[in-house]
Amino acid sequence: MRYTRFEELPAWNAAIELAVRTYTFTREGAFEKQGTLRDQLERAAVSVSNNIAEGFERGTTQELLTFLYIARGSAGEVRSMLCLLERLPSFGNFKSEISNLKSLAENTSRQLRGWADSLQNTSIKGTRYLTDKVRKIETAKKDRDELLRDLQRVQAKQ
Repeated sequence: MRYTRFEELPAWNAAIELAVRTYTFTREGAFEKQGTLRDQLERAAVSVSNNIAEGFERGTTQELLTFLYIARGSAGEVRSMLCLLERLPSFGNFKSEISNLKSLAENTSRQLRGWADSLQNTSIKGTRYLTDKVRKIETAKKDRDELLRDLQRVQAKQ
């Protein structure tokens, strides 16, 4: 599937869900005296989706890769802070919520890693470089590949 807007991306949607659930969690009373920790957790959670969006909008595969790794770093930062919260006595009643957020952050990070891995093995430079000439070449390659598949099917039937 080809995505034209970052809002369509599964990884971006997972990151938004992570941010929404993080903001919901940080409204708990246990964060009243943890302002800087709360702020840093919220900023890191928002950073995941923002970096996916920024990388996607840049228009080059290399810049997208860079921002995907930054987003993964932010997801790791969220997990690290959640690990800290697990060990703080004032958050002892929130083990389930913390565990769920950690799982969501890990899932988002896995999606980003898979996407980055697939991009590293592509010859596509990005939409910024997609000229009419490049489009024609890509269309010709697709047409050729389709013709070859059709010929193989015909040969297999004989």
